[in-house]
Amino acid sequence: MAERPRSGRGPEGASLFDAAAAEELARHAPLASRLRPRRLEDVVGQRQLLSAGAPFRSLVETDRLSSAVLFGPPGTGKTTVAHLVAEASAKAFVPLSAVSAGVKEVRDVLESARRRLGEEGRGTILFLDEIHRFSRAQQDALLHGVEDGTVVLIGATTENPFFSLNAPLLSRSTLWRFELLSAPELASLAHAAAELEGVDLDEGAAEVAAALAEGDARALLTTLEVAIAVAVSRRGAARGSEVPARVGLAEVEAARTTRAIRFGRDEHYDVTSAFIKSIRGSDPDAGLYWLARLLESGEDPRFVARRLVILASEDVGMADPTGLLVAEAAAAALDRVGLPEAGLNLAQAVVHLALAPKSNRAAAAWWAAQADVRARPAGSVPAELRDSHYPGADALGHGRGYRYPHDDPRGWVDAVYLPADLVGRRYYVPSGHGAEGPLGERLEALRAGADSGRPSGPPGAPDTPGSGTDGTDGTDGTAG
Repeated sequence: MAERPRSGRGPEGASLFDAAAAEELARHAPLASRLRPRRLEDVVGQRQLLSAGAPFRSLVETDRLSSAVLFGPPGTGKTTVAHLVAEASAKAFVPLSAVSAGVKEVRDVLESARRRLGEEGRGTILFLDEIHRFSRAQQDALLHGVEDGTVVLIGATTENPFFSLNAPLLSRSTLWRFELLSAPELASLAHAAAELEGVDLDEGAAEVAAALAEGDARALLTTLEVAIAVAVSRRGAARGSEVPARVGLAEVEAARTTRAIRFGRDEHYDVTSAFIKSIRGSDPDAGLYWLARLLESGEDPRFVARRLVILASEDVGMADPTGLLVAEAAAAALDRVGLPEAGLNLAQAVVHLALAPKSNRAAAAWWAAQADVRARPAGSVPAELRDSHYPGADALGHGRGYRYPHDDPRGWVDAVYLPADLVGRRYYVPSGHGAEGPLGERLEALRAGADSGRPSGPPGAPDTPGSGTDGTDGTDGTAG
C-alpha cells in the first residue's frame, strides 16, 4: 500500500502550506495594510490622542483604558489604534464585526471572557468595528459585561455615537474623537508609502494626492497604490531595479477616480448647521460653499429648499418680508426645473437671504405665544369676539359690543383681543432692522393709543421699540 502523504505540519501544528500562503498574502496585501504602524508613536495624525502625555496614550501605556468608543471619519486610524491598544495590553483581544456578529456571538464572547478571568485572571478587550451597526438589542446584550468589567469594550464608528448608540452604553464608555488628517500629515504618509514601494514621489504629486484624500489616509494610500502601478507600467521600471519608477502629477491624476464626498449622518447635521448659520451670519460666500457641499454630496435638494423657506421666516422675518417670497420661489423653481439648473435658483435665494437684514422677532413672538398656550389654562374667548353668525348667538351675547375696524375712518379701534388673563401680554417686539423699523414705529403708535385710552391717528415719532411702553426690554418678546 502506498504511504499516505505527510500532513506537512510543523512543530506548532501549523501547516507549511498555510505559512507559505500567509507569507504570500502579506507580500500582496494592500498598501494600507503593509504600511500599518506597529507602535503608537508611528501612527500618523491624532496627536491630540497619541502624543506623549496625552490622556488616551497614558491610559494605554499603563493598561488602564476603560471601555471606549473611537469615533471619527473613515481612514483616520480608529481600527489601527484599537489593535495597537490590544498589543500594549496584557488582556486578551477578541475582535468582532458588528456587520456579521449577533446577540449569540456577543453572549459567547462574554461567557468566554468570564471563564478566562476566573481561570487565568486575565481580562478581555472586545473590539467591535462599526459598532453603530449593532441593533439596540445587541447593544443591550453588552451592557452587563461592560458594567461589571467582564470585558473592556472598544467600539469604532464613523458616526456620531450620540445618534447611533443607546444612552446606557454611552454612559459606560469614554468617547475619543479621531480627526481628519491634515494635508502635511497625509503628504508625509505618501512619502513613507513611496519609500516602502521603492519609488520616487514628486513633492507636488504628494501634495495633490493629500489634497484629493480630504483627510482620509486609506483613500490616500489607495490612490497611491494605483499611481505607483501606473508609474511602473509607464516607465517600464520594476521594483528593485536600478532605476526606480517616478510618481508625478500625471500618475496621481490617472489614479484618481470620481470623488465621492464623505457624508455620514452626523455630517448631514453638521453641514446643514454650517449652511444655516452662515446665512444667518450674513456671509453669502460661506452660504454658497455649504450649499455646494450639500448638493454635491447627494443631499435631497427639496430638503435644502425647505430649510431656506424656514430660515426666511425664522432669521430674516419682517426685516425683509420679500425673503420668504424669494425662498418660496426658489423651492417652486426646483420642482419645475430640477437639478442641476435649479442650483442657480437655490444659490440666488442663499445670496438674498444672507444679505437681507435679519430679525428673529416674528419667530420669537410665535415661540412665546406657543409657550403660553401650552403652559397656561385655555383662556375664554371674549364675548365680543365670539362667532355671531348663527341663530341664537345674539341671545348668548356672542359678538355683542364688537366694533368693526373698517367702520372707523382710521381703520383701527381700541379693543381687547386677548383672553382676560393675557391682556397686556406682548409677543411681537420688532427690531429696528430693515423693513421692521417702520413696522415697529406703527405698532408702537397703535399700542400707545390703546394704552392711553385716546384715539390713535397716523404714527408720528414714537418711542424706540422696546423702550418700556410695552413692559418689555425689547429682547425676548415677553412681558417684563
